[in-house]
Amino acid sequence: MRRLTDLLKNIKLKFNYKQYVRTNILFFTTTFSLLINAILIRIMTVGNFLEVKPVVADFAIILVLLSPAYLLKPKKQIIYFTIISILMTTICVINSMYFTYYSSFASVSLISTSLQVINVAEAVTENVMQLRDFIYLWQPIVVLFVHFNLIKKNYYRIVEKVEKGKQRLLGTFITGLVMIGIFFSTLTALEIGRFSNQWNREFLVMKFGIYTYQLNDIVRSLEPKITAAFGYDEAVREIRQYYEENKRDIKTNKYTNIFKGKNLLMIHAESIQQFVMDLTFNGEEVTPNLNKLAKEGMFFSNFYSQVGVGTSSDTEFTLSTSLMPSTNGTVFVSYWDREYITIPKLLKEKGYYAFSMHGNKGDMWNRLVMHKELGYDRFFNRNDYEIDEVIGFGLSDKSFFRQSIEKIKTISNKHSKYYGTLIMLSNHTPFDDLDKYGEFPVDYKINIVNEDGIEEEITRPYMEGTSMGNYLKSVHYADAAIGEFIAGLETEGLLKDTVIVIYGDHDARLPKKDFIRLYNYDPYTDTMKDVNDPTYRSFDYYEYELNRKVPLIIWSKEKMLKTEVSEMMGMYDVLPTLGNMFDFRSEYQLGNDIFSVDNNVVIFPNGNWLTKDIYYNNQKQEFKLLNDSAVVSQEYINKFSKIAYDKINVSNNIILFDYIRKSKETEKLLETYKN
Repeated sequence: MRRLTDLLKNIKLKFNYKQYVRTNILFFTTTFSLLINAILIRIMTVGNFLEVKPVVADFAIILVLLSPAYLLKPKKQIIYFTIISILMTTICVINSMYFTYYSSFASVSLISTSLQVINVAEAVTENVMQLRDFIYLWQPIVVLFVHFNLIKKNYYRIVEKVEKGKQRLLGTFITGLVMIGIFFSTLTALEIGRFSNQWNREFLVMKFGIYTYQLNDIVRSLEPKITAAFGYDEAVREIRQYYEENKRDIKTNKYTNIFKGKNLLMIHAESIQQFVMDLTFNGEEVTPNLNKLAKEGMFFSNFYSQVGVGTSSDTEFTLSTSLMPSTNGTVFVSYWDREYITIPKLLKEKGYYAFSMHGNKGDMWNRLVMHKELGYDRFFNRNDYEIDEVIGFGLSDKSFFRQSIEKIKTISNKHSKYYGTLIMLSNHTPFDDLDKYGEFPVDYKINIVNEDGIEEEITRPYMEGTSMGNYLKSVHYADAAIGEFIAGLETEGLLKDTVIVIYGDHDARLPKKDFIRLYNYDPYTDTMKDVNDPTYRSFDYYEYELNRKVPLIIWSKEKMLKTEVSEMMGMYDVLPTLGNMFDFRSEYQLGNDIFSVDNNVVIFPNGNWLTKDIYYNNQKQEFKLLNDSAVVSQEYINKFSKIAYDKINVSNNIILFDYIRKSKETEKLLETYKN
């Protein structure tokens, strides 16, 4: 014992903390400036700045990433620090812009998808890029500024005399790894599960930090190439188990086979949200044609799109297959070479001719390839039309519909039954072709008594000059185009034995401040109502999410259903619902025939879900009550959260592993073996 005491007394502390700090100024500058940016982006996006865990995680990642700089001589380390600073700052800038538009964070797996932005560059620069997105650029500037000041003070000569690069590399790297280990030891099983699954990016950034998320995303983006080769058996087991446990008897109802054998035309209404159908300006409806069709036909008043980053293409995929959008990339771009069971294929089995039409470039969202994979016999695109009038990114909707009628007429003469999808374009962000939309003032006209006691009409600007106002003008034009299209079909006799389905593909992603103005403007004072005003309508996160619903209308001139369906419904419910009406079904459908389900659940790609009782925020694990009489227990939440997880997981597995094609191949082999 005495020897041990003497030994401890003789040990000299070799590590000089003061010297370490004085000779690591550039390292500390880079480290803490990167950490500040990581905190900043969380504040500017998901809003949580009191969480300690993401700070620890990001700090640990920074230490690990910066440690290799010690392999260079002190004066050369600036090269490495600058490269890392630019990369990390770029991550912050890109994610800031991405969050503005998608309310989520960017992914390496979406690089191929992001190339689609080239086709809508104007929309990005006008609607996505904001000054706050570039606040992070200060970081590399500060690093370089500190470096040049250190040169003036002969700092690096002093450092070269004392720095032992390999020791500092090892010490910094190990410190980072230890912090990562400590961080993961504090995580709950739920948090680890979400980190592994990666499909709620907002939650990951909130709890793990931006750098940790991005590093995990890189690993997850490489995973499909690995799991596609080695994880197939487990995926097959999970898929088969899911469908075995969720077997449904085919139910009939009063709408079963109601349209069997009829032609079906789908109108893919770009960016049209449902709230516009409730608006009038000075007595004129924003969407008179949609309103008329909704009253005459079947109107689904709680219908939600379920898009991820693939926006319009996600809607096309989910509607056609009743699967969820992929949470890792976009199906149209990343998984186009898989086999899917789709509405066009199911109807073709019944003798239908299937076609699609669009006035934009055929390669946008890889449609030239993907529409063939979905089962369309022909895809008419920009090359098949005379571009005589342009609005936004391509042929105007009115000209598109007018020319499409002639093509449908030719198809009708050749085929006894047909299925067609017409994809609109004019109502696409940035909604700035105001001179082409036609006259539709979004102002407010009121009568007031002037100083002379005479009543006069004055005009208040209201929504004029706002993004919302421009959008409403665009929607009014799109609605008029739909009205002209249906009138044109009737003139040509094409409404006979034909059903029209109109659906909004996704919301317009309008700024929240415009909704607040829309619902709280006081025309008599030309000001916004005070928040304490009893008539003030708040517009928080949940109001915004619930307001993203889009129209779905099923209309037939020969059978006026005049029905409103208020059940919560998602895009993946379209195939089963139409299948019940037209007599087709997919064995892999994840949605429900809306007329054969009691409490439907709409699941979103980020894990949020919606029933008639609550909207559940998977990120914050909280909910908004929609039905005051509902009793929402933890059991209720667990039940639907599991349903959401299972559907997202099984859909991803079907897509990633090309399960449908491979299961068919297996069946053929077994059949051959039996024979």
